[in-house]
Amino acid sequence: MNRIGDTGSREDWHREWVQTADRLFAIGRTCEDAGHKVSAREAYFRASTYYQVSYFPLFGSPVDPWLVDAFGKETESFLCAAKLNPSPIEPVDIPFEGASLPAYFLKPDTHATRRPTILHINGYDGNINEMYFAHGPAAMSRNYNCLLLDGPGQGRCLIRDGLPMRPDWETVVQTAIDYLISCPDVDPDRIVLAGWSFGGYLAPRAAAFEKRIAALIADPGLWDLKPDLKPYGLSDEAIRRFPEIDRSVFSRWEEKLRSPEADPMMHWKIVQRGLWVHGVESLFDLICELGRYELSPYVSQIECPTLLTAAEGDSLGVQADTLFAALRCPKTLIRFSEAEGANGHCEALGRRLYHQRVFDWLDKTLGLI
Repeated sequence: MNRIGDTGSREDWHREWVQTADRLFAIGRTCEDAGHKVSAREAYFRASTYYQVSYFPLFGSPVDPWLVDAFGKETESFLCAAKLNPSPIEPVDIPFEGASLPAYFLKPDTHATRRPTILHINGYDGNINEMYFAHGPAAMSRNYNCLLLDGPGQGRCLIRDGLPMRPDWETVVQTAIDYLISCPDVDPDRIVLAGWSFGGYLAPRAAAFEKRIAALIADPGLWDLKPDLKPYGLSDEAIRRFPEIDRSVFSRWEEKLRSPEADPMMHWKIVQRGLWVHGVESLFDLICELGRYELSPYVSQIECPTLLTAAEGDSLGVQADTLFAALRCPKTLIRFSEAEGANGHCEALGRRLYHQRVFDWLDKTLGLI
């Protein structure tokens, strides 16, 4: 961070993190060539993380070639580490609507044993490389398989293939479960669907339609994404008629977001990230698109046992109560607090406590204890 400075540009940020990642990748190569497999694996994993950190400021459409290159190096580094991992990490491509979904299939060991399997789906900014660290080791140490999956709007699907996010995530999950059912190491009666961050919407949406799921986890539980239109100064009549209104109403707001005086984080969240992820061109189009992300019409169709989380200080986690109240299936809501050290988005500061509580619930729910 000292090399970037307080006034560093996004190019400075990218350059310094890539240089750090390159250095770690070279250490990994040296250690691997010398037969130090653990040191090599750890260096490769760190390099993968640093490559990912480098490209967040480059989000946006058209996709920056530097972002594409850093993502490629991130994945290469992760795969170098995966080859040296004591537990299997198998890269797979699942055919999907003329394209493919990248995934990693994780197993506790190489034994041909049918095990309970967690299908983990991502959120907005992550990918399957990053997702491994948050979910993989905890699951494998408890004798679970994992399939870590990126779908449209995530990871390679977005960066390389240009597939935007979509609300009907049941299409993605149904394809992934078809794959899992075909795997000899998967217990077809104990397939769990878990989503974190924005996956807290995507997983419940899919579970409303996919009935081969033995349990559902939403971390945190999310609800309809329809934005509040009142801050944009629309009249009650315009809000009632939306989107059948004059789209120029949003022009001044978009001009502010795109101006040099715009709050950098808001510019990044909406202009660089939101428009890109959803494959739209304007603020008006983004608001219309987000309105398509609804759970309320489908939540009564969720039948499997469901666990929701809500962490103190997580701005998304406040929606968990709404989802919990609407569920008609066996349901559990686990709250995490700052006092426990597990506050923040997706319990980022207390993942071990998250794993303890969630897997204890899952073991019991699946009849493993």
